[in-house]
Amino acid sequence: MSPASLWLIAGVVLCLMEALLPTAFTELTLGISAIIVGLLAFVIPQVGIQVALWLILSVLFLLLFRRFMHTQPPRLLEDSREAQALTEIMPGQLGRVIYEGNSWQALSESDRAIAPNQPVVVIGRRGTTLIVMALNQLER
Repeated sequence: MSPASLWLIAGVVLCLMEALLPTAFTELTLGISAIIVGLLAFVIPQVGIQVALWLILSVLFLLLFRRFMHTQPPRLLEDSREAQALTEIMPGQLGRVIYEGNSWQALSESDRAIAPNQPVVVIGRRGTTLIVMALNQLER
C-alpha cells in the first residue's frame, strides 16, 4: 500500500472519529491535514517530509479552527446551585466544594468563614472557580 493511500485512509478515519467522538475539532484538523498530505504524497515521495508537513498543517489548522470557533463558557444550571464545602473557606479566600459530584475550587463572597461539610450556594463563576456563600447566610 502506498504512503498516499495510508495518509488518505488515516485522514478519513480521523474525520469520521471526530463525528463519533467529538474532541473540539482536534481529530478533524489532524484528518484534514492527513488528507492534504495524502494528496501531496504523489508529488512529495519522502515520508519524513510528509510527516513534517502533516505536523505543521495540523498545528496551523488547529490554531485556525480554535481562533474562529465561538465557544461560550459552560453555564451553571439553574436547578443545581447547591454545593457542599470540602474545606474551610475563609472570607475572600479559596477553598474546595463538591458541586454536581465534582470537587471545585471555590471563593467565598461572605463575611464569615464557611466550615467544612457546610451547605453552600453557588452564586457565580470565574473560570473554573465557583463563587459561593453559606446557605444559612442567604436564608436570613
